[in-house]
Amino acid sequence: MDEPSPTADPLTNQFGSLNDLAHELASLQDLATRGSWRSILDKVSRARSLNLLSNPHDHLIYLSYNVLALSKLRRFTDASNELDSLHDFNSHHYKYETYPQLYPSRSGSMVPFSLRFIHAQLPIKLGNRQEGLDRFYLLLNFVRQRIKEKESNSLQESVKIWKKRENFVLNCLIGHHLGAKEFNVCLDLIKDLINHDYLDPVLISKLGYIQMQIGDLEGAKGSFNRVETMLNEGKDDGSSFLGEVEFRNLVNRNKALVYLVGKDYVSAVREYEECIERDHADIVAINNKALCLMYSRDLSDSIKVLENALERVPTVALNETLVINLCSMYELAYVNHSEIKRTLSNWIARVAPDDFDASCTRV
Repeated sequence: MDEPSPTADPLTNQFGSLNDLAHELASLQDLATRGSWRSILDKVSRARSLNLLSNPHDHLIYLSYNVLALSKLRRFTDASNELDSLHDFNSHHYKYETYPQLYPSRSGSMVPFSLRFIHAQLPIKLGNRQEGLDRFYLLLNFVRQRIKEKESNSLQESVKIWKKRENFVLNCLIGHHLGAKEFNVCLDLIKDLINHDYLDPVLISKLGYIQMQIGDLEGAKGSFNRVETMLNEGKDDGSSFLGEVEFRNLVNRNKALVYLVGKDYVSAVREYEECIERDHADIVAINNKALCLMYSRDLSDSIKVLENALERVPTVALNETLVINLCSMYELAYVNHSEIKRTLSNWIARVAPDDFDASCTRV
């Protein structure tokens, strides 16, 4: 839920299990983790038809999983129609205080943050980019207002969560602007945060990526050095989701990018190997190591890197970008690449989550 009571910080409360929060929530979460989106649609439909959802917040949580599943399956119009059934997120129907017998100690909105995010994302998926961006900026303002409210009530755990949500929304906005090559907008968004001492290593790294794209290599190096200094000095404002290993790998990947731009593929591979040694599931490092080997004309080893990743950590490595790259390498390396790609495609069909786009194998 996205607005806890102003008198006590519910994020410090301890729940025995996910099922204490909503009807069979643990089962829904398990299905989502495994990418079983069609099973989620079936489970939600069954719960609704058998009237198993007794509380208002149960209906909202199940609707959230239903909308997420529809979005994952690229049924964006159906997802939008389902969301539209709520009409107004700020309606009194979705306030805890409307149901004092059910929620005697809570107030505020029971609309999950995930629904607000999907509400912003869907217009972009449906081809209405401007409406989506407008909704993202409204969501950003909503999040920042919540941060102010939580800070004024000294609800520190809630402040941390809402700052992470702010970070998440900003990263989405920057991604959408980057996709349209609107570099100046991205720079303005990030620099505004940095000027306000917003110490998020991921955002500062993104500043470096943008500087690289506009040809400012020295500026990018400066941003990457700032991230490394933050790591060495233990500085992070808590708004990112990075653990120590992820932080160290971010620094190595930043260094590798500088080497890659300079066509020093051997040094870039060395940085990526450090990442993989720390975290065997660092899929960005794995993918980029393989690309560096390919650029070094070592197709055989680049293929082995990606194939080993798919075999070792299939749930992480099985994403469309990696599979597209592997298929491109097959096409370069083998005369009978169609047969090899068909074998890969058959394996993917057995193990991939429901939302995987099988067309990326180009069979």
